[in-house]
Amino acid sequence: MTAAQSSFARRRLLLAAGGALLLPRARHALATGPQLRVVVLGAGWGGLAAARAVRSHLPTAEVVVVDRGARFFSLPLSTAWLIGRQDAALLDHDLAEVARRGGFRFVRAEVLSADRTRRVVATAAGDLRYDWLVVAPGIREDRLPWVDGDPEAAEGLRREHSAGIADSESARALKTRLSAFSGGELVVSIAGGPARCPPAPYERVLALAWWFTQRRLKARITVIDEGGGIAGFREAFDDHYPKMIRFMPRTHIRRVDPSSRHIVTDFDELPFDEALLAGPQRAGALAGMLGLLAPQAEGRDGHWAAVDPLTLRSRADECVFVVGDAVGEVSPLFGHFPKTGHMAARHGAIAAAAIAAAARNRVFEPTLPDSVCFVHHSIEPPELTRIEMRYRIRGDGEIVQEMDQRRINQPRGEDRAWAGGMFRDALGLL
Repeated sequence: MTAAQSSFARRRLLLAAGGALLLPRARHALATGPQLRVVVLGAGWGGLAAARAVRSHLPTAEVVVVDRGARFFSLPLSTAWLIGRQDAALLDHDLAEVARRGGFRFVRAEVLSADRTRRVVATAAGDLRYDWLVVAPGIREDRLPWVDGDPEAAEGLRREHSAGIADSESARALKTRLSAFSGGELVVSIAGGPARCPPAPYERVLALAWWFTQRRLKARITVIDEGGGIAGFREAFDDHYPKMIRFMPRTHIRRVDPSSRHIVTDFDELPFDEALLAGPQRAGALAGMLGLLAPQAEGRDGHWAAVDPLTLRSRADECVFVVGDAVGEVSPLFGHFPKTGHMAARHGAIAAAAIAAAARNRVFEPTLPDSVCFVHHSIEPPELTRIEMRYRIRGDGEIVQEMDQRRINQPRGEDRAWAGGMFRDALGLL
């Protein structure tokens, strides 16, 4: 057992006995006051929730959020927006205004490098010293194996055939592409896990099939799924769109030729007129740049950030916290926390509370997150499923995941009410 594993085991036993954690303060940590600075890299659900919560816990600290984009766009409810059933006003927000409301500073800039020893982040807008760093990089998709390792070709796939699940830029581009789609062969790929909101791609396929039907498009949707699918959605494909949706489970993409618009799989070669290609998912590039990824040892694949699952503190640096989709395995019983906007916002609140406790040299009492999401099994007639994940620490200190899934027939806006609550509570926008 390594020293880090031994330390974590002692923490688990303490928590299992009902204890709390006295987290180590950062090296040369400053007392709370105007000089204390918390820098947040990434302005998605996790980063913005962290900034807002830090401001609440440490009202005299300086909080700075850095992101290369100018706007926040919510991926939750984005499928409804893609097919014209959700106005963008709820989902799309100017980050400068979000920062003004939240009482923190927003810097629009690319992160160029970071020196964790000096605790300085270099951005295109200048250097930022920090006392605590929250990293919320989201995910990236690895398409290199599909194009023989050619970075330029992989970037072309990202730009021209993204599934719109990695960031707001790709979601907006997908909206433009789908609005221009006039029919033909559409291929949708579903990446194997761990992946962002696993039910969402299936919901999107059903929503697109409904939308194409409304537009009277002659189209066929071929779904290439690395896994076996989700039973309820496979039934919905067969029940509602048996002639439009072709489902190919346990199928891997071997090569994509964007010039001839062909996809080569294990068993077949598929032409396409449009494609929504989701590559294998990894922690966002910032996690690798900062050296926060789990080592490639003991069954770990090195694609996700290594954190203390109770505090979200990086295993690599006591001054750094990682939140949201980039977080790696947290329990041998179920692996990863769900990669959802709701979970990211919960992570942001937990990391902020841990930072406040450590900055004040106080005991931190961890609170495990939860996650709720809604997915449509049918657009008309409307039918929703509410999926909730809850967590507890069992007697041996391991985190246990419990799922509650409930079907909602003839819903009355439960998904929008849930999203509105997230915008209000996590981001202070409503």
